[in-house]
Amino acid sequence: MLAGLSPGSDLERYFRGRMPRLALVVIILMPLLYGAMYLWAFWNPFGEADKIPVALVNADRGTVADGQPMNAGDQVAQALIESGQLDLALVSVEEAKDGVASGKYYFSVTLPENFSEAVESPNGNDPVQAQLIFTYNDTNNYLATVIGQDAAEQVVNQVNAQIGAQGVGTVLTGLSSAGQGLEQAASGAEQLAAGLVTANDGAQELATNMVTARDGAAQLSSAIGEIDGAVDAATGPILSAMGTVAGSGVDPGNLGARAAALGSRIDAVVAGQGGGTQQGVALVDRALGVLGTIPGPQAQQIADALGPVRNMLSPQVDSAALNELATLRAEALALSAELNDPGSPLRIGLNLLQDTNLRADVEAVRSAAGELDSGASQLSSGLVELTDGAAQLAGGTEQLVDGAQELASALDAGVSQIPQWTDSERDAVAKTLASPVELTTEYTQEAPTFGTGFSPFFMSLSLFVGGIITWMLLTPLQSRPIAAGLGSFRVVLASYAPALAVGFLQALILYLVVHLAVGLKPVYALGTFLFLLLVSATFLAMIQAFNAIFGEAVGRVVTLAFLMLQLVSAGGIYPVETTAKPFQYIHHFDPMSYTVTGLRQLTVGGIDSRLWISLAVLIGILAVSLTASALSARRDRQYSMDRLYPTVVV
Repeated sequence: MLAGLSPGSDLERYFRGRMPRLALVVIILMPLLYGAMYLWAFWNPFGEADKIPVALVNADRGTVADGQPMNAGDQVAQALIESGQLDLALVSVEEAKDGVASGKYYFSVTLPENFSEAVESPNGNDPVQAQLIFTYNDTNNYLATVIGQDAAEQVVNQVNAQIGAQGVGTVLTGLSSAGQGLEQAASGAEQLAAGLVTANDGAQELATNMVTARDGAAQLSSAIGEIDGAVDAATGPILSAMGTVAGSGVDPGNLGARAAALGSRIDAVVAGQGGGTQQGVALVDRALGVLGTIPGPQAQQIADALGPVRNMLSPQVDSAALNELATLRAEALALSAELNDPGSPLRIGLNLLQDTNLRADVEAVRSAAGELDSGASQLSSGLVELTDGAAQLAGGTEQLVDGAQELASALDAGVSQIPQWTDSERDAVAKTLASPVELTTEYTQEAPTFGTGFSPFFMSLSLFVGGIITWMLLTPLQSRPIAAGLGSFRVVLASYAPALAVGFLQALILYLVVHLAVGLKPVYALGTFLFLLLVSATFLAMIQAFNAIFGEAVGRVVTLAFLMLQLVSAGGIYPVETTAKPFQYIHHFDPMSYTVTGLRQLTVGGIDSRLWISLAVLIGILAVSLTASALSARRDRQYSMDRLYPTVVV
């Protein structure tokens, strides 16, 4: 058998009697007090935030938006209550203020009077952010403020989502109204398009002028046709003559020489007075043959003049014939002179008739006249069609005017509904729409640091542990005074006085180190120190009473167990509402609850009735503990076997 379980081992005495067995059970379960029970008490405090009592104040007076009453505060308040994030109570401003100050509510959420106006402000010229005011009081519970701040972020996000949707909806409503105006403008634009198919405002005069232009074009086409016919008639003989001259191969120089020779022969005839009929007739026939090859009116005139001469020479040559020959001679010589002179009109005319470039120009003139006639015909036809279109355009003028006026009116109405912002106003609207609710934090009493908020709990805990250690060194009730028959309170004070002196030093050193080294700046420095002395005195008296009532061994176990209960029910770390239900009931009977509450008000500020209640409770516990110790001292005047030979020793 193992030595630790043998009947002669030290465990044997723990099986004698009811108290030793109970002490053994407590010792076995002690790790559960530190582990399981502590974790159970604070398993998920942030998940129980919906149990924290919070005051909700809806002071919003509402506003009017688009001619309709609007109260965004009612909507937000209802949404916050239905969300269940916090245990919200809808109260008045005064109730919230008193509740936060007294600790009934850990903090408050306020919707100010201008909440709806601020929500609606982005649709005006002076956009502002709507405020959601959270008011904390660290005197109530520091971690409740921390939880509240975390919840505030979630609440603000929720409100931002709701208010942001309303703000965007309002803006979209304005744009929708503007869109209706634009729809009317589109309808007017359709009428305008239909009117544009036929006319515009100046089509009346255009149609009238186009009739005149059409008639003029017809006259122009007719005149050009006549010009084209005249050009053809004029250039036809010219081209024919030029073709004849070019085909005959006549040389003007040779013609001149021949005309000169003719003149010489006529001189010989005249000089010889005829020289015989046959010779004269032969000469005239030759001259006529030569003149037949010469184009032009002068050659024809000479030939006409030689005809009578030949007739006269046939029978005889008289004086009249000789006169005709003299005239013929003069004209032949003149013809010869003109043909031999390059600058003479006859010579120039013959040269022009032989000029190929001139012929090409004449043909080009004929072709251009034909093209001009064709173009004039097309112009006349086009003007006829254009005149018909102008008449249709003039017929649609009234539709065009009506449609344009309706379009202008609708567009003006649409533009008037679209906000016109400056750069600064646009930035303000964008900022407001992006974050329509601004978080404003207020404190009635504020703990400047995390340590300040937790210092009441840890100072209380340290003094209680100090009391445990103190009574481990000192005897809770000394046997000699009891045996000497001294009064019960004298016996208690004989042991309590040295412990109180040690407790005074513990409180003094604790306060100096926390204040000077750690940096705690209590609002009421002297009051904090005096309250620490009272806490130390109360804890020493209470631990002395446990040892006196149950004996030192069992009393120490009871003291440790009581310490665990105080830790999880005092509300020193998390709000007591976040702990398990049994500890919420124990909280009101836990002495450390009152030490923490009193120290919070003295260190953070905001003294109210809770401080005086804490003082009264601690003083009462001190008096009750000393009385219980005195009664235990009176009981111990008689020795028993359990006192002489305790069954449980710690």
